[in-house]
Amino acid sequence: MSPAGRSWHDLRRRVITGVALAAFGAFVVWAGGLVFALTAAAAAGLILWEIVRMVAPERASEALQIGILAAAAVLLARALPGALTLPLLAAPIAMGILWLRGNTLLFGLYGFAVLVACYGLILARDGYGVFWILWLVLTVVMTDIAGYFGGRAIGGAKFWPSVSPSKTWAGVIAGWLAAALVGLALSVGAGAPLSLVVLSVLLSFASQLGDIAQSAFKRRAGVKDSSTLLPGHGGVFDRFDALLGAALFWFGLALVIDIPELSLG
Repeated sequence: MSPAGRSWHDLRRRVITGVALAAFGAFVVWAGGLVFALTAAAAAGLILWEIVRMVAPERASEALQIGILAAAAVLLARALPGALTLPLLAAPIAMGILWLRGNTLLFGLYGFAVLVACYGLILARDGYGVFWILWLVLTVVMTDIAGYFGGRAIGGAKFWPSVSPSKTWAGVIAGWLAAALVGLALSVGAGAPLSLVVLSVLLSFASQLGDIAQSAFKRRAGVKDSSTLLPGHGGVFDRFDALLGAALFWFGLALVIDIPELSLG
């Protein structure tokens, strides 16, 4: 097959997978409740499985067990009092550290961050309604799109070349501007304070840091993709790294400020 043919084949698989993920994601966000929680827990389990396979590829059995424990912890955290959330999410990480006996710092930091982020997504949908999860997802998506095209069109200085060689300052700032527009539109549509614009830019930056952190992890682990679960996209961790960064920001935000319940229209 010619190089052009291979490129088209990869693009076709990427588009098909992307459309399927978008459709499934829209359904999950709309459904909420247990459907959303199960999806977030499954994502957590799959990402922890990928992380273990990256840092300790010879530990296939442990990777599966840690993934199952991670999914169960995220799902159970939804049903237990808030004071038990972080210890429960830390439990699969502690077990993984005992089992792996190598690369434990890398696994521990990233693994715990992923579980907190996935729980944060459930918290956003369960506790605050569809508006906030829509804000989170739209901000991440628009940041990614604007960053890609802004970086391609303008180019220029690299943001952090040693970690993410393709990310430019132009792309990063384009992402912030797109996020500000999302915040402004949703602020007008839902009657939220204009401070949502500033929060949107901060959320945008958190999503970009999530992408950069995942790139740093893969460089440290010496892998190109987190797995091959998603044709044309790599792994679950590859696809949702920015969303995880944004979800971590959301979780921290929910801890320190009183977030109002809002609705569109």
